[in-house]
Amino acid sequence: MSVCPLNFEKVDANVTRFSALFVAALVGLYLYTHNVFILYFLIFDFVMKLFLNRGISPISMLAEFFKGLFNIKDKLVDGGAKRLAGLFGFLFVLLLLVTHYFDLWSVSLGIAIIFLSCSLLDVFFGFCIACNIYFIIKKIYPNFMNNL
Repeated sequence: MSVCPLNFEKVDANVTRFSALFVAALVGLYLYTHNVFILYFLIFDFVMKLFLNRGISPISMLAEFFKGLFNIKDKLVDGGAKRLAGLFGFLFVLLLLVTHYFDLWSVSLGIAIIFLSCSLLDVFFGFCIACNIYFIIKKIYPNFMNNL
């Protein structure tokens, strides 16, 4: 993974890892309960984080709290890569919502397994699949996501 800021915005990787943990836990809870309101909450949170103000996202606030609680130092990474990861997460949750309403449980389970795998790779190993995709695309198309 590249360390230079490709979109000149930095975010704290530890906060995004805590966020990924909470999102994964909520997706797991959805799989267990089939409560669609969990998906609505996740969509609300992703909209807050990606399109409005990351600071008012409930999951981001909780992640910041836990980072402070455990006194974890900042680890700044490229914000564009994490934004793409967030957009992928948003897409996964939208797909879960659609498959929920079309009663496609096996498809929903497959989507959730892929989503949980990606999230938990970031949480436990610091390996962000979407971030790596971002860096590859940026090498091919340098203006990728410059306007988002």
